[in-house]
Amino acid sequence: MSPYLAQARCDTPLGPVTLAASAHGLAGLWFDGQKHHPGTLDAPVDPAQRWLAQAAAELARYWADPHAGFTLPLDPQGSAFQRAVWQALRGIDAGRTSSYGALAASLGRASAVRAVAAAIGRNPVSIVVPCHRVLGRDGALTGYAGGLERKAALLEHEQRVPR
Repeated sequence: MSPYLAQARCDTPLGPVTLAASAHGLAGLWFDGQKHHPGTLDAPVDPAQRWLAQAAAELARYWADPHAGFTLPLDPQGSAFQRAVWQALRGIDAGRTSSYGALAASLGRASAVRAVAAAIGRNPVSIVVPCHRVLGRDGALTGYAGGLERKAALLEHEQRVPR
């Protein structure tokens, strides 16, 4: 049985995304062609579903002002460790970045950098859970399931629009 009760498509400046909602909040936001995209979802298309409508509105607000933040409830599906990593990502403000090592250390798992990186790569709620704000130790753009060009564009967008 699918964890999703509704889905919708939404256009963004970086290409269309698929949104998925569970009974508890936004459970997915994937760019077309993104790694780990779940493929065809077993859920009705319903852009008026409350979490999907809120997600679309907050995404539009993000493109106008990336510092406004997201307030919709989230329900990403993953292990307890993955959910902890995704929650930690939400603490990285727009216009800021962190490293995989720093994020692992913040979770009390300094030696688990690769596991943290793997969890980040499996983030099912792109943009809203800002995995694009994590860089390599030397500040290099590394890994982004939606593609490095999108990661660079998201970071540039957040730097370009002042607080």
